[in-house]
Amino acid sequence: MKHSSGGPIYAYEPWTVTEHTLDTEQNLRDETIFAVANGHIGMRGNFEEGYYGPLGTSLRGTYINGFYESAPIVYGEETYGSARDRETMLNVADAQIIRIWLEDEPVHMFQGTLFGYWRQLDMRKGTVTRSIQWRSLEGREVEIIFERMASLDDPHLLLLRCTVKPMNFEGKIRFESEIDGNVVNQSSSGDPRSGSSFSGPVLTTLEMRENQTYAGIMQRTRVTGFHVACAAEHKFSGGEYELETDASSGRVEKRFTVSAQPGDEFVLEKYVTYHASEEPNTGDLWREGIRQLDEAMERGYDNYAAIQEGILDEFWLSADIVVEGDDALQQGLRFSAYHVFQSVGRDGRTNMAAKGLTGEGYEGHYFWDTEMYVFPFFLHTEPEIARKLLDYRYYILPEARKRAEELNFKGALFPWRTISGEETSAYFPAGTAQLHINADIAHAIKLYNEAVDDPDYKYGNGLEILIETSRFFAGYGSFIPGRGFCINGVTGPDEYTALVNNNAYTNVMVQDQFEYTVQLLEEMKEMHEGRCEELCDRLQVTDAEMGSWRKMAAEMFIYRDQGMIGQDDSFLHKAPWDFANTPKEKYPLLLHYHPMDIYRHQVLKQADLVLAFHVQPERFTLAEKARGYLYYEGLTTHDSSLSACVHSMVASELGYMDQAYEFFMETSRLDLDDTHGNVKDGIHAAAMAGSRLAIVNGFAGMKQDLDKLSFRPLLPGQWERCSFSVKWKGRRLYVNATQESTTYRLLEGDPIKLEHFGVDVNLEEELTLPNRVLGAVLFDLDGVITDTAELHYQAWKDLADELGIPFDREHNEKLKGVDRMTSLKLILQNGDRTYSPEEMEKLAHSKNERYKELLTTLTPEALLPGVRKLLKALRRDGIRTALASASRNAPTVLDRLGVTDLFDYVADAGAVALQKPDAEIFLNAAAGVGVHPLRCIGIEDAEAGVISIHRAGMPAVGIGTTETLPDADHHVDSPADLTPALLREWMNEFPKRDLRG
Repeated sequence: MKHSSGGPIYAYEPWTVTEHTLDTEQNLRDETIFAVANGHIGMRGNFEEGYYGPLGTSLRGTYINGFYESAPIVYGEETYGSARDRETMLNVADAQIIRIWLEDEPVHMFQGTLFGYWRQLDMRKGTVTRSIQWRSLEGREVEIIFERMASLDDPHLLLLRCTVKPMNFEGKIRFESEIDGNVVNQSSSGDPRSGSSFSGPVLTTLEMRENQTYAGIMQRTRVTGFHVACAAEHKFSGGEYELETDASSGRVEKRFTVSAQPGDEFVLEKYVTYHASEEPNTGDLWREGIRQLDEAMERGYDNYAAIQEGILDEFWLSADIVVEGDDALQQGLRFSAYHVFQSVGRDGRTNMAAKGLTGEGYEGHYFWDTEMYVFPFFLHTEPEIARKLLDYRYYILPEARKRAEELNFKGALFPWRTISGEETSAYFPAGTAQLHINADIAHAIKLYNEAVDDPDYKYGNGLEILIETSRFFAGYGSFIPGRGFCINGVTGPDEYTALVNNNAYTNVMVQDQFEYTVQLLEEMKEMHEGRCEELCDRLQVTDAEMGSWRKMAAEMFIYRDQGMIGQDDSFLHKAPWDFANTPKEKYPLLLHYHPMDIYRHQVLKQADLVLAFHVQPERFTLAEKARGYLYYEGLTTHDSSLSACVHSMVASELGYMDQAYEFFMETSRLDLDDTHGNVKDGIHAAAMAGSRLAIVNGFAGMKQDLDKLSFRPLLPGQWERCSFSVKWKGRRLYVNATQESTTYRLLEGDPIKLEHFGVDVNLEEELTLPNRVLGAVLFDLDGVITDTAELHYQAWKDLADELGIPFDREHNEKLKGVDRMTSLKLILQNGDRTYSPEEMEKLAHSKNERYKELLTTLTPEALLPGVRKLLKALRRDGIRTALASASRNAPTVLDRLGVTDLFDYVADAGAVALQKPDAEIFLNAAAGVGVHPLRCIGIEDAEAGVISIHRAGMPAVGIGTTETLPDADHHVDSPADLTPALLREWMNEFPKRDLRG
């Protein structure tokens, strides 16, 4: 989103975000952007002196992670097992308030004259600073600097500092520092993603205390009975002051009044603590707050600021990503990483709310976002935090067990949305039915075990979660004759398709979970037999149960139809959504169409099967990924902010660099540019984490297994360089990728095994390896190696004449690059009768027999000019060669031409599910020569073949002209024009392509 002037909302700066004007229309958004947090408490970017702009343009908020109130969910028609209570993260006592008075005039930016203003978030210092120069109605001028931070060293501490400099007057200046307990939450505006059901005050004030510069307030929630103590201490410097206190009606205020001269400087430091408890131990809360405030007063603001910067220095060593060539992107990446870091729970009892601690969207609930987006972010930057996120799931495991029992199942079912561990989703088709949350948590456990040497967790809490969630799936699924193990009545990640059978994402995730759980139990039995027996006895795990999980995994049903994987059993049989006649203002669809209308169509809110391609890459072939990505991407609205980064990662893997870059840019500045228009409700935490994943796992292609990291670096053409660090198994690895090569440097830990574009290497200190080098050339047959088109034409002509069907060379042009059976169907369309499948098989066989007879006339002289020379030159240069032809007679043709020994591999056209323009034949050819597809180039003479090459992620050389092959990347008149050097030169060029064909 840009200003009306066309420029960015915030200037592109590498380490800061700065605003220079006060924009009341976008103030809600700015309050989110300039929020400060530390994983335990968060404070929106509100003005300390108060906000007096238009109603509805500010949300004053301070939040404690995991501190909530509950209320009964009111159903018009309740069903058994429906979630009983909603939970809402509460806006707690407001301690941001610091008002300034010049004599009898209050300072605020909505009266008088504001002649200087800026506010800045510094992501290296972890602070927000705001400066105003202001002239009162009576002409008094003052400069005020407000500074704030949420201490990353002490999770209970917020710090504010206000510096006032009178510019042209002498007189009294009064600082009013207040704690206001009369707070409310934002009311929902009809958007299910924002606001709460509470329309008035929720916290009851129990007690207020004050003494000298100290003030505090104790409050309690009405239903959950939680207590929270907010207390503040003050340090004033710059002159002698008079101190007054005003305490009444749930608020307590301290007033510091000084006599000022022009050029004086007065500083008020305000230290604020929040302590909350589920127990009524108010005495402990008071005492702990006083202890921490005493320590804070002794240490001082500057000391905390130095520690804050040091903590962030350590964080940026692992989390920073440097991209040369794009200042906007650089700022967006750091902004995202910073907000994810400051918003995540770190205590094993709290998690990451969908909006962090910056707003009230989704009521502060925790979702699957954590395991699938946020957790991977921290796994390779701050693995200790990743562990704490897993600890939270173990902390709520008792509630997950109760939930499964309530629904009449064994094991555990984790809640779709929650704070406490109880399910709070009132709409079960898009809530509880998303059973994949269990498998998402299991997947995170597996990733953690692969990346961190932590056997206590691996064979302890982690394995216990795996066992209990596997039990649930075993009971929920069923063996269906003729299908296998099915999981029916679920909702996958795509919330526009609810309550379906055999959601492919869910099934493949559960399949992996079953296999991994059994693997760990067998591994534990072998390595820690006594401990394994104790665990199995305690949880009553039997060999028979493990055997049933093995069988369920082996027979897991995934819907496939003619080479296409169905998102579920029914998706491919629904009518497509009418995208052409859906206006832009009708998105997101969930706000404008009834679920019944959405659910009956082929339309996706976000990545579903495409996400499965990313998180379970070894369970799908590249051909299935390419086919599925192209099909489902065209049906996806990306109404969810989670979607773009997933599509970027999968597009990167497939070599679709233009799409990968476009989707990545959608996610990289989603909040800074407010592209979804709802940053006012809080950050998009998971999408922010996804922007890092889209680089590390997407463009750099990083994957992990038990003993190595794999990379496949391929940068967008817009970038000169990209570098980042990764933590893995006690090591820290630095990766620096350019267009041409990638340098790996081991910064900490023992030597490591890496895989680079499918080639294993050992990294002891530093290695530089080439990226997109030419490893193989993949050839079509007809029109590229030889011209057997005349033989095919004659064979089809003989068959057509025999059937009395008109057929000439013009008809024959339509058969170019098309497989045998499809060609037959095209010919038979011109006849006057229909044929049974058996008859068509006989006709195709008859044509092929005639063609094979004609092949006997083929000699080496039929090889096209320059082909033999090119094949020999490629062989001398160590470049592999393969044939990727739709012809099942290709081996015979090569033999007749005398060039069989010049090909390393001939792809079997009969073994592919779909023929060109599908990518499979070229992907199979690449696999056959053992070369990564992104190191291959294809040569074709037919448009269907060019599309096939592009869908395989490869550059395409066309034997023809721009008129005959408009989509080819390069054109030559004949193979004689090609050399290994020229093909190497063309290898790295990535023009924009239409991959759909």
